[in-house]
Amino acid sequence: MTDMKKTLTLGQVVLFGLAYMTPIIVLGTFGVLAVTTEGAVSGAYVAALVAMLFTAHSYGRMASAFPVAGSAYTYVRKSIDARLGFMAGWAILLDYLFLPMVIWLIGAAYLHSAFPAIPVAVWLLAFIAVTTLINVIGLKLASAVNSVMMLVQILVLTAFVGLAMHYVLGDPAQPFWSLTPFLGANEGFPLPQLMAGAAVACYSFLGFDAVTTLTEETHEPKRTLPRAILLITLCGGLIFIVVSYFVQLAAPGHDFANPDAAAYEIARNIGGDIFVSLFLIGLVVGQFASGIAAQASGSRLLYAMGRDEVLPKRLLGQLGRFGTPVGGLLLSAAVALLALTLDVLSAASFINFGAFLAFALVNTSVIAHYYLRERRRGGLDTLWFLVCPLIGLGAILWLMASLDAKAIVLGGAWLACGALWLTWLTRGFQRPTPELSIEN
Repeated sequence: MTDMKKTLTLGQVVLFGLAYMTPIIVLGTFGVLAVTTEGAVSGAYVAALVAMLFTAHSYGRMASAFPVAGSAYTYVRKSIDARLGFMAGWAILLDYLFLPMVIWLIGAAYLHSAFPAIPVAVWLLAFIAVTTLINVIGLKLASAVNSVMMLVQILVLTAFVGLAMHYVLGDPAQPFWSLTPFLGANEGFPLPQLMAGAAVACYSFLGFDAVTTLTEETHEPKRTLPRAILLITLCGGLIFIVVSYFVQLAAPGHDFANPDAAAYEIARNIGGDIFVSLFLIGLVVGQFASGIAAQASGSRLLYAMGRDEVLPKRLLGQLGRFGTPVGGLLLSAAVALLALTLDVLSAASFINFGAFLAFALVNTSVIAHYYLRERRRGGLDTLWFLVCPLIGLGAILWLMASLDAKAIVLGGAWLACGALWLTWLTRGFQRPTPELSIEN
């Protein structure tokens, strides 16, 4: 087996990361953020960006220290403790397993807004069935449309912002520059609402660390990947802030008929029937393609863990007729049925619980590896390896505490299940902690 060629430059890695983040999600979650923040969506994205930048700094430092696949799981396992690393991997599994559910729920909410006679449940079941069938057969379709879908997202976002700007300029009573999208429609500084919104807005940033999987194909990965992770986070955050700013100006406040699909209502107001149809096609097809990739990734993680007997091998560690992990795909589809009882806010918050736990542990890993183990405490080292990760850790914990109450309960239950499963696997911690096969 030959080594992979190191062909990727910094710019190429950044583009990959931005594509993985799915920029159009800023429109998909706009309504629930507007309601949560009372009309301060841009402010929520600013708060989320600040927290994510400190965490991205920590990811970059750990990617430089351990340039291998596994991300948060590997960093925590190697720098702190194998058992805590297992729990980090368990948190990552939450994201992989439940992310398709949120993607399909958002798509179903928008289709229901366009065709209200058809219940959300019907659209959701259609998403689950079609996507699962495609993934059981193979991923050729997803590979074929990936680059096209990124282009569609950029075009839709550009058109949406352009029409929103035109709409605002056409209203003499609406100022073009305003602090309202940052501070909310009501007087005062709604900090609790902003932080609750930021906790949901972080959903848009999920995937910024995915470029750590490109280590073997990147020029000077120890130098390139930390820079790429920070640039991806910064560029993605700026996109989210700019788009949400102009959309919030075009639709001030937070009074929507259906917050889960508010961008559909806004698209009709600023662009008419033709544009709203184009917007719906772009968003739904983007969610469909994103759902294919998310379910495929999650099923392969489940397969790797089943193969290594960390999870039941008979159920998850076998490949089907087409060489795909059918057990993991079907489990992902079954889990997605929980969306029938959840709204977008609760579902996205639940996903963020697992992400926040992993983020918190990565910030802690920087302190453990650099500041405590390597004793790098002189000059700027204290700033980079203690102060910055502590700020990142504090921001993440604050965001976690601001999550939807249902998400915290469900997330806590997920952690408890992970702890019980680890106890059983190690026979009460009498055996070594099993190693997860996490290849992102």
